[in-house]
Amino acid sequence: MTAYVEQMHRRDVLRGGVAVGVAGLAGCAGLFETESARSRERATTVEDREEEVYHPTHREGATTVGTGGEGRYEVILLYSVPHGFWTVSGSETNLVEIPDDASAHLMATIWDADTETVLPTANVSAEISKDGETVDSRDFWPMLSQNMGYHFGDNIGLDGDGTYTATLDVGAMQARGLGDLAGAFAERTTVEVEFDHERESLGGLAYEEFPDEQGEAAALDPMDADIPVAQVPARDDLPGSVVGTGVSGDADFVAFLPDETPEFVADDRTYLAVSPRTPYNRYPLPFMNLSAILSQSGETVFEGALDAAVSPDFGYHYGVSVESADSALSLRVDAPPQVSRHEGYETAFLDMSAMKLTI
Repeated sequence: MTAYVEQMHRRDVLRGGVAVGVAGLAGCAGLFETESARSRERATTVEDREEEVYHPTHREGATTVGTGGEGRYEVILLYSVPHGFWTVSGSETNLVEIPDDASAHLMATIWDADTETVLPTANVSAEISKDGETVDSRDFWPMLSQNMGYHFGDNIGLDGDGTYTATLDVGAMQARGLGDLAGAFAERTTVEVEFDHERESLGGLAYEEFPDEQGEAAALDPMDADIPVAQVPARDDLPGSVVGTGVSGDADFVAFLPDETPEFVADDRTYLAVSPRTPYNRYPLPFMNLSAILSQSGETVFEGALDAAVSPDFGYHYGVSVESADSALSLRVDAPPQVSRHEGYETAFLDMSAMKLTI
């Protein structure tokens, strides 16, 4: 297991980049025909799900509760009604059901103020306090949802209506920064976000069911949000030459050679980048162990792991410096993305077969 997998193992399941698109969260609760989220008495999932991305049974509204920043770190907090989700350990998923004392599902998106690039750190913890007293404290899960893409979150317990402070301990970025991100976010930091909570307002957020679309091979659109969303460029919009594509575990993989070679790559070498992404919404898939084999005339010229990296221009990806990319390329997923999932993603990106791409 790599460090990514080990970091996820340290969490207690029983306790409960990136090319950026900017869109708005204001008015999110009025986007669709609604019923009170408080009328929902059970968590719903589709029966007989395929091992692919599917249209979920419902969509829950969310609202912005506060923002904060420290240096180049920017944070926005949102919350919705409590709901279940799935954690990932290796290739297995574990359903985390809604605790009896849960008040809200709190979510955080963290990005770079200079480039609006969502930051792929795996370690974010939160201490929630009210009137100087801690009411909840926990590690947040790195998460993937069809509404919000890559973010952090968990169900939390709050002590009634009032003003709260969320103190977020944000770990260093766990990917090599390229371009304007090179050398940045190598240290952890603390960000405070103050927010007001009203149970009545939370319970009145939007809730929409999809009896006809649920279970289909499809996905919800990203929320209309005034925050950076972690989306990678479409294949034809990548800044470089696409050299091969593949599909594994319902994830799309695009191998390409960027127009600009990163500074750490020697002049006589080239940078091979592989961008795995979700279908439909093109969200990056972080914390995956990915290996490549390059061969010429039947002889292996490179075999090894690709490193996680993030670029303001083409997002979160996996890359490696090689002598030449003019050869046959095979990709192997040694560990699927170790990121928790909301409904619609929990059956995909787990059983991931090897791929052969001809360059």
